[in-house]
This record gives sequence, C-alpha cells and structure tokens, in this order.
Amino acid sequence: MEYVYAAMLLHKAGKTIDEKNLNEVLKAAGVNADPVRVKALVASLNEVDIDEAIKSSTMMPMAPAPTAAPTAAPTPAAKPAEEKKKKEEEEKEKEEAALEGLGALFG
Repeated sequence: MEYVYAAMLLHKAGKTIDEKNLNEVLKAAGVNADPVRVKALVASLNEVDIDEAIKSSTMMPMAPAPTAAPTAAPTPAAKPAEEKKKKEEEEKEKEEAALEGLGALFG
C-alpha cells in the first residue's frame, strides 16, 4: 500500500508520478522500494485519471434507484438515449476493469 500512498502523495503535490519521484518518496518514508513494483505502478497509472478514480471510488449510492416499468417498444427518440447509455456502461466497465487490474498489482 505504501507504493500507492506515495503515488497519491505525488499526485496531490502536483508532481509527476514517475519512477524517480516515486523512489524518492518511498526512500524518504524509509521503505526499501522494489524497482519492479515501482515500474509496474508507474506503468499502470500512466493512463489513469487519478482524480476521476478517487471520485468514483468514494461515491456510494445512498439508496437503490427505483426501476422503471418495462415498456412495450422503445420509441425512435429513445433509441439514441439507449445507445448513449450502452456506451456509458461500456466505458464504466472498462474503467472498473482498469481499476481492478491496478488493485491486482498490490493484492
């Protein structure tokens, strides 16, 4: 976990999360950093929007959303909305898969 904490500290400070900076933070914390884990973390965070990941992980639904009654057939106006919803769900699934992969590094 200290590797992730170090990366979050660098992010919060507005510093680049790279191997050099991550090693320096870990060294300052008294951690003997494993270069393979450092490299893997930097690579996995390369394309992750950390602010968005934090925001999505801290948002918990207050109550289950009510479900709508099923309709007979979607209207032509509803089809673009359904397509947009499907795309959003696919993007969310990709983000979740990326976060799961990140978690596997430190599990």
